[in-house]
Formats: sequence, C-alpha cells, structure tokens
Amino acid sequence: MTLPASAKPLVDEIARRAATGKPLRLWLRDDDAVEPTAALDALLALTERHAVPVLIAVIPAFTGAALAARLAEAPQAQVAVHGWAHENHAGPGEKSQELGAHRPAETVLAELDQGFKHLSTLHAGRFVPMLVPPWNRIAPVVIGGLPPLGFKALSVFGPEKPAPLAVLNTHVDIIDWRGTRGARPAEAVIADLVRLSQAHDGPIGLLTHHLVHDAAAWALMALIFEATAGTAGCVWARAGDLVG
Repeated sequence: MTLPASAKPLVDEIARRAATGKPLRLWLRDDDAVEPTAALDALLALTERHAVPVLIAVIPAFTGAALAARLAEAPQAQVAVHGWAHENHAGPGEKSQELGAHRPAETVLAELDQGFKHLSTLHAGRFVPMLVPPWNRIAPVVIGGLPPLGFKALSVFGPEKPAPLAVLNTHVDIIDWRGTRGARPAEAVIADLVRLSQAHDGPIGLLTHHLVHDAAAWALMALIFEATAGTAGCVWARAGDLVG
C-alpha cells in the first residue's frame, strides 16, 4: 500500500532508528479471544501477511478445542491467560475488575490456576505463561500469588511497575474506548509510537481488540505494519521471547 502523509512521522522515526543501528522493538497483544470468528481470521491474516507475531489473550472459562485448532494453523500466534471469565466483581461506581481485592485472593488465584492449566494444555507449544488481567487491572495481593502458579510474566497497560515477575506492558491502544469505541485517529496513534520510541527504553506494546474493530481499526493496523514490519529500523518481537 502507498503510505499516507499521516505515516511520515513513524517512517522518519524508523529511518532514524535504522541509522543508529538500534531498531525499535514492538510487540502486539490482542485481547478477548474465545472462539474462531471472522474477526479473528482477519487478525491472523493481517499479522501473517506482515510476519508480525501476535500474543492473543484468551479468556479461559469460555474457550476450548475449536480455538486451539484454529490457532494451531497460525504460526505467528501465541496465547496468554486473560483472567478467568472476564467477569466484573467491582462494586457500583468502581472501575471494572475481575482480579481486584473484592474477593478473597485465594479464590481469585484458584481461578487463575485453573485458567493457566486449561490454556497450557489446549495450546501446548504456543502458550506463554503470562497473565493479562481483564481491564488491565489487578490487586497487588494477587500479583504476589502468581509465581507459585507458574506465571512468569504480567502484562497490563501503561508504564511498567516493579513486580515479583517479569512485566511486559502494552503502551499504545488503537481503540478510542471513551469516545467512538472505534479506531483512534491514525495521527494520534503514530504520535504515541514516535514519542515512546524516543523516550521508552524497553519494548513498546501495541494493544488491539479484534472483536470490536471497525474498518478504520483494521486499516490503522495495516498502516502501522506497512511502516514498520520488515524494515531495518524496527523489529516485531514474539512475547514469549521477550519474557523468556
């Protein structure tokens, strides 16, 4: 595709990175998968076309063999644990949380243990022992209980904070959740990527939600991939390689 003018800041930043010999490291996380859908097919086709690895955060309580069979045909896809049932247990007026302090930590951790075992069995070979909390929120007491369950990494949204396991966050969301609930303007997303490229030391995570994408969201993903994938100034990393 011919890149529009809105992509120029990102193209220029990738060129700068190439000249320094220090490529930008990006990674892709997509949330809320449960079963094969047309939207999932679109995500997998797009990432495969550009050879971009994708970590798919799967909701354990509602998934099974059908999704496992579909992802077995997707060489770019890996799987992480997306909570248990993506169920809100917060009270009225509170921000949505499944993994908050609203229930005993033992109850929450027992669900996560079940989810870990379920997905690691279904998706053996592509499973990453990472927890992706629904709504990107989790209580500190729950974080402390993750390593004994086998979790090696945690991924939320925003700046990384110290934790008893590796933290691999996402930093740029393509969806305008508080407004149109469609794609954010391409200029805004690209500005975020360029700013973080110049200020953030670690890998930069791009966050997507295939089930809610409008045409503009798919176009925005394609634009970003066209500007970055296969270039000397950018590397799209597999989440499993980033967390070990």
